[in-house]
Parts: sequence; structure tokens; C-alpha cells
Amino acid sequence: MVLRSSDGGHGLVELTGITWDHPRGLGPLLAATGAYSSQHTGVTVRWDARTLQEFADVPIEGLAGSYDLAVIDHPHVGEVAATKCLAPLDEMIGAEDLARLAEQSVGRSHDSYHFAGHQWALAIDAAAQVSAYRQDGASAPPTTWEQVLELARAGKVVWPYKPVDALMSFFTLIANLGHPCFVDEDVVIPKVVGVEVLEYMLDLAHLVPGACASMNPIAALEAMVSDERLQYCPLLFGYSNYSRPGFRPALVRFTNIPSWSLGPVGAVLGGAGIGVSTSSRSVEAASRFAAWLASAGCQRTVYFEGGGQPANADAWTDATVNRKSSEFFRDTRETLERSWLRPRFPGFLRFQERGGSIVHGFLLGRCGSEEAIDLLEQTYRDVRVMR
Repeated sequence: MVLRSSDGGHGLVELTGITWDHPRGLGPLLAATGAYSSQHTGVTVRWDARTLQEFADVPIEGLAGSYDLAVIDHPHVGEVAATKCLAPLDEMIGAEDLARLAEQSVGRSHDSYHFAGHQWALAIDAAAQVSAYRQDGASAPPTTWEQVLELARAGKVVWPYKPVDALMSFFTLIANLGHPCFVDEDVVIPKVVGVEVLEYMLDLAHLVPGACASMNPIAALEAMVSDERLQYCPLLFGYSNYSRPGFRPALVRFTNIPSWSLGPVGAVLGGAGIGVSTSSRSVEAASRFAAWLASAGCQRTVYFEGGGQPANADAWTDATVNRKSSEFFRDTRETLERSWLRPRFPGFLRFQERGGSIVHGFLLGRCGSEEAIDLLEQTYRDVRVMR
């Protein structure tokens, strides 16, 4: 491979990248890098990892100056667009290639990294809040939210609601009711709707183990595989690793979320994308690697085999990928396709952090439901002023 002079001109490119510290986050990148380096002699990537909490909360601009490649969460793109710390990939990658990736997107995964007229990252990991259940469970998973409460009354439900996950569940339940947040630019949600959903969440919180208040999705899944009494989780970001035989002693399967009446609509979209730092000395080489990483050929083979959760639809429909993951991708596809995209304006991350604490505090009895909605609205007004 002949590299352009802007990549150094010496035929050797050593890239660095930052991702999140989990088998799903680091494993596929290590596997993919090995495959790419064997095909493109002289190109290597060294990966570092940060915690899942840092992945969600820490602004990317502070890391972009230290790495060529950065795996990011799409709510960061508002800050990225404001600081220009990542390169607009629509200026680095051909329009035909970008159009193909858009067509192969699961739900709005690709679109979630497009903001203010530019594509700031490419989707390499697709996720949304879905439901999980133990393979050895005696009953079928709930399809309605009332059935979730019935199962919780039997002591069989785990639900992660540490602050950020509490807010994500609030967003999902609101959207599933048919009233997604932020439709009106001036308010988060009409109070009567917000109160109804908060009261439902409080009922559920009273029925699940107290440890759920400090759990994230990984902790909830670990609880499910270690305690056979915990048969079901109604809302958590899916982790296909747990549906792969041998990953843990017990197998967890995943399915679409329950519904009030509209079907599995409105689940908060998650996932991860890969961006290229504007401070990189090898922007072109890094962009080529990012495009290859997001491609169908990589995603349905080496990326999945390395423990990844692809964002490319060709992988989601692949028979081998589904067989090796207990049909994770086929069984949750409808939820992903009908998921809800969070706002990405500069300042939303501040709202997400404060809003999570407000909803979590309500579930712990620190305020009433109407006060919690008022606090969310005030927080939204505050971050809009700071924009």
C-alpha cells in the first residue's frame, strides 16, 4: 500500500486509538487491527481503553489531542462539532462509500454521528435499550409493562437504575408511551406524562433488589448469570457477549422491549462510533482504517468474532453471526429500528449527567414526581442558556 505524503511518506504508519474497556469494546478492535495490518503492511494501531463511565461522560476533545482514533458515544457529537476536535469524515471518505454505510445502518446508528452538516464518526457498534432473559427461564418474557410488574412481584426481575440508566429508562418509557422527550424545543416533557412514567418506575424500583440502584447494564447481566432467581430485565443496553455460549456459566437471551400499546418503539439508541482526530498526523490513513472497520466485510467477520456488536446491517442478518449469538441480532432488530435518538446539542451531556441524578434521586425518595419533572425542566433551561 502506498501512503500519501501527508501520512508521513515513509510507508509506515503507527496509529493510536482510545476505546472503552470491555470485551465488546476492546476485543473486536484488537482483532480487526490484526487483520487490517496483515492486509495493509506498514499500518498498525495501538489501542488504549477507558472505563464505560468515562466513555459516556468525559468530553472527547480532551482525548482527541492524544490519539489518532477515538471510539465515541453519539451524544458527544454536538461538542465535537463545536470544538472540531474530530475530522469531518464526509471530507475524507468518498460519497459513495458513505452512502453505502448509511444504507447498511441498523436504525439510526449511522445518522446519529451526523450533525451540523458533517459526519463526525462512523457507526461500528449498534445498541439500544432492549430486554434480557435467562435461557433456562420457565416462562416467556413479558410483552407489556404491566406484565413486567407482575414478574417483579414474583422476585424474578432485575433492573439497572444507577443515575444515567435511570434517565435512559425514563426516556425509553416516555417514548414508548408515544410522547418522546424534547419534541417541543421549550420543554423536556409535559408534566402529566412525565409524572405518569416516574410513578411507574417507582413501582418497579420498589419490587426489584435494592442493589439495582447502583447497577449498570453489565452489573445487571452479571447478576442474572449468577442468580437463577433473576430471570428477566426489562430495560438495559444489550450486550451480545452474554448471549454467546461459553461467555458466562448461564446464557442470557435478548428480545424486544415491552410496550404500553405501540409495540417496541422508543428505546434509547446507544452504540459507538469511530472518529478521527484533527490533530492526527495520519488523518488519511486513520480515515481509511475507520471506513474499513465500519464496512460489512469487517463487521460480520473479524469484528464480530473478536467479541464486537456490529452496527452494519449485513452482520445483523448474517446466519452465522446470529447462530453464534443465540439470535441476539434478529431478536432485537425491531427495537433497534424503532429506537429513539437522544438530542446531541452542545450541553446535552450536562443535562444527561444532572438529569440522571434527578431521576435517580426521585427513585430513592429524595423528591416527589412533580418536583422531579420541575427539576428536569430547570436543568434543561440552564443548559440551553449555556449553549
